Amino acid sequence: MSLDSMPRHSVYDAVIIGGAMIGSSVAWWTARNPDFRGRILVIEQDPTYEFCSTSHTNSCIRQQFGSEINIRISQFGAEFIKNFKTFMDDPEAPEIALHAFGYLYLADTPAFAEVLRANQRMQASLGAGTRILTPGQIAEAWPFYDLDGIILGSHNPLDEGYFDGGTIFDWFRRKARALGAEYIRNEVTGISRDGGRVTEVTLASGETIGAGTVINASGPRANVTARMAGLDIPVEPRRRYTFIFDAAERLPKDLPLTIDPSGVHMRTDGRYYMAGCPPDDDPAVAFDDFAMDHGIWEEKLWPAIASRVPAFERVKVINSWVGHYAYNTLDQNAIVGPHPEVSNFIFVNGFSGHGLQQSPAMGRGVSELIVHGGYRSLDLSPLGYERIAANSPLLERAVI
Repeated sequence: MSLDSMPRHSVYDAVIIGGAMIGSSVAWWTARNPDFRGRILVIEQDPTYEFCSTSHTNSCIRQQFGSEINIRISQFGAEFIKNFKTFMDDPEAPEIALHAFGYLYLADTPAFAEVLRANQRMQASLGAGTRILTPGQIAEAWPFYDLDGIILGSHNPLDEGYFDGGTIFDWFRRKARALGAEYIRNEVTGISRDGGRVTEVTLASGETIGAGTVINASGPRANVTARMAGLDIPVEPRRRYTFIFDAAERLPKDLPLTIDPSGVHMRTDGRYYMAGCPPDDDPAVAFDDFAMDHGIWEEKLWPAIASRVPAFERVKVINSWVGHYAYNTLDQNAIVGPHPEVSNFIFVNGFSGHGLQQSPAMGRGVSELIVHGGYRSLDLSPLGYERIAANSPLLERAVI
């Protein structure tokens, strides 16, 4: 990526604030659209991406959501991953494997069991392969679990699991630039409006850039960006912990991405295993707060995984990190689309951990707004800002 801090032009048709997975997806989809003939500027304050959510992701995809729009978004995501070379239209583009070990939700209460049953009915009606499993069926498929207290599970072996999001991100950026999108290292410090339209952005380096459309793709900083335009969204950074560990006793088959009733999740990660969780006390944190809670492994994660998988009594942590969710406090779902009172300011924010898997559909949808003024493929309006203004959450009852 270019380290230039100065834009080449004074006016751009699309100014994207944030150049990580979501911003680069928007840039690539827009640049490749044959109906778009304008200029794209992507402004990224840290081109190393060391601390962005994209760099701390677990890079998984699922269809086990409780709303039709999220299921459809993930189905397109799986299609995109499996047909990556075709979408990139470049013989040098790699094949991207989707390691479909699936997500396995475990229910230990009748209330959550009914949530999983209801979700499965919706998912199956839309073509997902989700199935409800009894404890006996779970034990037969994965005999290494201790299922004490478990009522049932929900598992989808089709198009759910791990993919190489980092490579997709790299190609989004590479191809966007090849198609003419300009990336600069800089920071937006102000956004000017003229009534119901954004007119320009001001950079930390002092330049003022005219903007036909401004796209807020600034991750956990989304509300900071929105407030520059006099707007507000309920998005804040929250810490999420991930640990990679080795097991003295290896499991005989892949461990699905298991969502335990304790709030801990775990899965196979190549020759190792991965586990993660939020903190029990989960407040907003500073944007530069990536402090590790060194007690969370011993006090929460390891007891939970060893209780559910007794083979994990003897494990060794080999890596760990803290990342930030761009957490939507209303409903933990994305906010995408224009502000109803500022038509050329587009949100693509608040993914709450779903950003990588939803990036193909989000980039495509936002590009359609930029180029055509409306959605042409998948209607993302259920995730629009209107529900934020109305305080009307789109509820997901199986949040990780």
